[in-house]
Amino acid sequence: MRMTGEEFLAWPRKAITLLGMSGVGKTTLANKLPKSEWFHYSGDYRIGTKYLSEPILDNIKRQAMQVDFLRDLLRSDSIYIASNVTVHNLAPVASFLGKIGREDLGGLGVEEFKARQRLHEEAEIGAMCDVEPFIRKAREIYGYEHFINDAGGSICELDDRRMLDVLAGNTVIVYLSADTAMEETMIRRSIENPKPMYYQEAFLDEQLQLFLAETGLRSPAEIVPDEFVRWIFPRHVAHRRPKYEALADRHGYTVDARATERVTGEADFLELVAEAMG
Repeated sequence: MRMTGEEFLAWPRKAITLLGMSGVGKTTLANKLPKSEWFHYSGDYRIGTKYLSEPILDNIKRQAMQVDFLRDLLRSDSIYIASNVTVHNLAPVASFLGKIGREDLGGLGVEEFKARQRLHEEAEIGAMCDVEPFIRKAREIYGYEHFINDAGGSICELDDRRMLDVLAGNTVIVYLSADTAMEETMIRRSIENPKPMYYQEAFLDEQLQLFLAETGLRSPAEIVPDEFVRWIFPRHVAHRRPKYEALADRHGYTVDARATERVTGEADFLELVAEAMG
């Protein structure tokens, strides 16, 4: 949705989609808006609680069934397992995505990893298409005037026309652009605490071959999972950056992520977005 800064500030019922790499500050920024006025829609939360709920539980149960004590209790319906996905705890989603590499270190084979990646892709597209009905629900059922869509970090890699039409037609798209220092901080955090991520399949295949050639390993089954995640993350940041920029240039606006650190409330946030519109 395109408009001038003046039109945006006068817009009585605002709906915004925040884009950017995981760790750039989208959720932190969304949480600075008054919760009494803004409905906070988390794409990752929707993925975990609706679209991947059953696969996540199946994955947890599969691990539990390897423990004799738990297997007997599960098979006799003496216990049940539930995941606790929240906006601030997406660990069950990450554990389902997993990492490529040695099985003895918790890694997944390439085909299983790709199958889970495809499920996540479908789930993220579905979660973003749900933005349109949730804008209505937020107003008609819950009484929220404004809507903020905290989109997942991989949205720039999803080539789905319907999803983009929903977001561009119903929300103002705001891309939080990280500077070099911020990207270096995100990379350092990933090296210290490597987390599962979504990759475009062609990009993954290319990077896997490069990693194997560089390390001299014979197959992905020999990869130490965390080492590959650490190695690929800086390349992943560089891969996604132009995709975000192209998306923002075509459908939305770009805001310096560093500037959002100075936002203390709703007025600061709205002014920052309006300035980006020119």
